[in-house]
Amino acid sequence: MFCYQCEQTSRADGVLGCASAVGNCGKDAQTSDLQDLLIHAVKGIAQYARRARDLGAGSNDAGRFILYAMFTTLTNVNFNPARFTSMLVEAAEIRAAVKKAYEDAAAAQGVAVEELSGPAVWDIPAATNELLAQAEMASVRAGEAEVGEDIVGLRALILYGAKGVCAYAYHALMLDEQSDEVYAALENTMDFLASDPTDVDALVGQALALGHTNLTVMGMLDAGNTGKFGTPEPSAARISPVAGKAILVSGHDMADLAALLEQTEGTGINVYTHGEMLPAHSYPELKKYAHLAGNYGGAWQDQQTEFANFPGPILMTSNCIIEPAASYRRRIFTAGPVGWPGLRHIENHDFSTLIQAANAMPGFAADSEEETITVGFGRDAVLGVADVVIDAVKAGAIKHFFLVGGCDGAASGRNYYSDLVDQTPKDSVILTLGCAKYRFNKKDHGDIGGIPRLLDMGQCNDSYSAIQVAVALSKAFECEVNELPLSLFVSWFEQKAAAVLLTLLALNIKGITLGPTLPAFITPPVLNTLVEAFDIKANTTPEADLAAALAAN
Repeated sequence: MFCYQCEQTSRADGVLGCASAVGNCGKDAQTSDLQDLLIHAVKGIAQYARRARDLGAGSNDAGRFILYAMFTTLTNVNFNPARFTSMLVEAAEIRAAVKKAYEDAAAAQGVAVEELSGPAVWDIPAATNELLAQAEMASVRAGEAEVGEDIVGLRALILYGAKGVCAYAYHALMLDEQSDEVYAALENTMDFLASDPTDVDALVGQALALGHTNLTVMGMLDAGNTGKFGTPEPSAARISPVAGKAILVSGHDMADLAALLEQTEGTGINVYTHGEMLPAHSYPELKKYAHLAGNYGGAWQDQQTEFANFPGPILMTSNCIIEPAASYRRRIFTAGPVGWPGLRHIENHDFSTLIQAANAMPGFAADSEEETITVGFGRDAVLGVADVVIDAVKAGAIKHFFLVGGCDGAASGRNYYSDLVDQTPKDSVILTLGCAKYRFNKKDHGDIGGIPRLLDMGQCNDSYSAIQVAVALSKAFECEVNELPLSLFVSWFEQKAAAVLLTLLALNIKGITLGPTLPAFITPPVLNTLVEAFDIKANTTPEADLAAALAAN
């Protein structure tokens, strides 16, 4: 195996990437190779699907499969090789269907059928051993000897960005939001990658086009969440448990949480959020459930300790699962794209077995002393007091805005973000989203004229809100976003973060400080390209980076 798609990738002995029998995420070589092969199969589907759609015979069934398949290959989502073998069989069937649709549409319109190659004509075997024998040709580094690591790195930037876009689009789909435009764009992206592109300008252009697609997708996800659950509003989320039976929900999927809350209403079982599910406490249609009792624990990398201590079953709804410890392996359930060998998987929002497990466990014996944090500062809440914010800026009460957010992780150096926030001036406002906020969201950062200095805008999925706030402020001050007293400190970990980065670059937002380490697939020449075009910076120290940010505005 070889994998370097996330921040936890191995950087030992001069090798940038996990190239051993087991990756640092816990993914074994068999699963990694099957994931590469599934991506190869998706490229083949896209080759036909793109051409069929051009002839008016597009298939959103194929599009939905692409979303799900790509999502399963994200970091810390699915570790079950049997699921990937099954998906490869399904991929062969879908590819055959879109190929026929393309050929039929071409014949009906008198258009010559293109003779395709590569993934489009790969003979996908059904047996796992036969699949694994072909894994090398689907590796992310395939062709590197011919085209060089810089071209492969740019291809990887597009692929990993596409994985993130597919994950966001899958979340939106679960909220009944989908788009022909998005399916077409993703088919175009994967068809482009299937051609083994080598032109640097074309690669960069495709990456930025994907960033624009991701902005559309995040808008769809925002519409899905607010349409189903209402507009987020500033709310107190309890972070200390209460007595009673309990279920813990982690991941990102609000649709799963909503279904569980409905099915547990009146049962006496309390439901707790974990990790990126914290923003649920700000949605009116979710927090109306009295048994949405609070948030338990912090970011994903602490789950082995936190899950072990939780006195009930756990539901993992999307990315962020790590190897379940023996202490809770028999009481963790998966849903959606998530998978781990031997864990029980829940289909179609039927949580009856999860509820049964909760009733069989003790839950919390007594109430803990009440503690709360405030969440729910989405764009509507922030822009609802925009006049106050603007007046405070004009009066000099607010001199700077910092966006400090993204993914958290276990690697050393991530205390950079808590140190940075601690050192921000008292006349500045800190916007945050993603699980990186767990580094500093329980501290009292004070307020400016009644406006909290720390504004929690939600999940990494809610990056759309932060972008809309920045755009609205730029309009209010009649300047470009890059001219605002705004500094972006983005902590990346996996492929959703890559998609958001591409969106920021597509919007020509410059001067982003990215860390805690730069992606391994971004080689020095690729980094230079991004630095020259977008002034991307790597973290140094909180003191130096903070001084540079304040001096720039």
